[in-house]
Amino acid sequence: MRVLAGVVLVVWLALGGFTGPYSGKLSEVAENDSSAFLPNSAESTQVAELQKKFQRSNAIPAIVLVEREGGLTEQDRKYLADRGKGFQASPVIPAPNDDEAAQIVVLLDPAKEVRDSVLQLRDGTRGAPAGLTVLVTGPAAQIADLVEAFGGIDGLLLVVAGAVVALILLVVYRSPLLPLIVLLSAVFALGLASFVVYLLAKNDILALNGQSQGILSILVFGAATDYALLLVSRFREELRDTQDKYASIRTAWRGTVEPIAASAGTVILGVLCLLFSDLDSNKGLGPVAAIGIGAALLTTMTFLPATLALLGRAAFWPFAPKFGSPHPETSGLWGKVASTVRSKPRAIWIVTTLVLLAGAAFLPQLKASGTAQSDVFLTEVESVAGQEVLSRHFPGGTGSPTVIIAEEGKTAEVLQKSKVDGVADVRPSGTAEGLVRIEATLKDAPDSDAAVATVDRIRAAVHGTDAKVGGQTATLLDTRKTSEHDRLLIIPIVLLVIFLVLALLLRSLLAPILLIATVVLSFAATMGVSALVFNHILDFPGADPVVPLFGFVFLVALGIDYNIFLMTRVREETGQLGTVEGTLRGLSLTGGVITSAGVVLAATFAALAVLPILFLTQIAFIVAFGVLLDTLLVRSLLVPALSVDIGGRIWWPSKLR
Repeated sequence: MRVLAGVVLVVWLALGGFTGPYSGKLSEVAENDSSAFLPNSAESTQVAELQKKFQRSNAIPAIVLVEREGGLTEQDRKYLADRGKGFQASPVIPAPNDDEAAQIVVLLDPAKEVRDSVLQLRDGTRGAPAGLTVLVTGPAAQIADLVEAFGGIDGLLLVVAGAVVALILLVVYRSPLLPLIVLLSAVFALGLASFVVYLLAKNDILALNGQSQGILSILVFGAATDYALLLVSRFREELRDTQDKYASIRTAWRGTVEPIAASAGTVILGVLCLLFSDLDSNKGLGPVAAIGIGAALLTTMTFLPATLALLGRAAFWPFAPKFGSPHPETSGLWGKVASTVRSKPRAIWIVTTLVLLAGAAFLPQLKASGTAQSDVFLTEVESVAGQEVLSRHFPGGTGSPTVIIAEEGKTAEVLQKSKVDGVADVRPSGTAEGLVRIEATLKDAPDSDAAVATVDRIRAAVHGTDAKVGGQTATLLDTRKTSEHDRLLIIPIVLLVIFLVLALLLRSLLAPILLIATVVLSFAATMGVSALVFNHILDFPGADPVVPLFGFVFLVALGIDYNIFLMTRVREETGQLGTVEGTLRGLSLTGGVITSAGVVLAATFAALAVLPILFLTQIAFIVAFGVLLDTLLVRSLLVPALSVDIGGRIWWPSKLR
């Protein structure tokens, strides 16, 4: 046993040294342009493909904007014109309604690093005439600002997550060595997952963006720590009953491999349901998250037990469990919780259900129909500031036109029909292969709800001519519609998959139905509370349609995790004690470790809020709050109370009683 443990440890140290650097390389293969994630069937994607027939089709526009209160000078205009030198840029475009602003549109080659080109433009704005405001905005600038915002994933996010996990583990185990071992296991898991994801993304096998990258880091840290807590707790329990450390780790491994593997398998299958998404960004997150969970499972069940086997009781120094010492789990806080559940099971599950229903009542207040691209950022960025200035002096869609591709012979008809409410100007911009490219400048900012509604009206007007409508705003519209479709498709699939896993694991039909019902109710309550917090406390402008989907996938999968940890132990104890006593003993034995695991996972997901991105902050709150609700209310009170009240019938159709 000692030799095997030593070999496993050496292999992981070598593997960790090789794969570790790849967690810092994921940004190199991440794609943050939303237009790259739509399916080929999306109208804006078809327009982007048709535009390849036109010479300037694939360029991404950046807008260099100048503003001076009281009016621009000739020196200001010359300065602006000079900013376009070295780029494919338009002449200086004056504001139509005043003389206080002007702009040039710079077309950037997407084959080159857009962020670098934008930074070059921004660096060139230094040395502007005194009193002149100079801003770089437009779609290219938004991409650059997103890349900059996600830059904290490689450093700040991991530092915060690691520090939070270390602090919680110190409080739980009061040992300086054990947190280091658990964190090292999580780091090895993240390195392995990052290596695999890097290779797949680099070879265009999956799509990776900044959001998926951030979720991968947090998910691996949280899951690896959760699984480690379960194994370590069982190992400490066995050390009190068994003198030999190797026998203790064997028993602990056998006792936890099923619930940990089942938990990991449930999450993996749950997130892989995202493969049914039509959005490549969602579809890519599925395997990315699955790889992360798989890596966490592998390190927990190989590296961690090998290390614990070699260290034995020393891993828990200075509070090492002594052979023959009593089990504090059954007489402490969780022993009291179990006694409360025993005395009033029906009252407890009714009250907790009503509490969850009260939270779920606010679910209709959740605003998840989409937000403007500029609302993605929670801190001030230049692309947003520039768009605000642009909208004061120009039609909002200037520089980011809506593109209409039509048959050349129908140009006049399409021009006439596309002049719907919300369009400031529309004109042809080129012909190729019997097609005409028409640009419609919208009155509103291209990422606004008003602009999206205008594009919807344009499509309704010109579709009778077989014309297709694309561009930045159309991409946003198609993304919202696709996200809403994904939500309706994927949620039922996730529920079915988790039901099948639970039915096989618990060998019951009634228990899985009840467990899923409790987690779904918990999810509804979480989203209701989130709506109140987002609308009235944090004053968020809304949420992307994908937020409820991601929240559901992670909360249901992770919430079921804790029920799996509890109910597999309950089933084990029921074989000897019966359902009622088995439930209460299972609750008292696992209460501390599952609560610790829930707190760790909630804290690690909360770390996502350090990145100034609306979507990640919302996911951080939803998952952190939802996990705590599942851990402290659903798994601690609702599920045990239901199990005790229903009794042996909960295992139906199994004969277990």
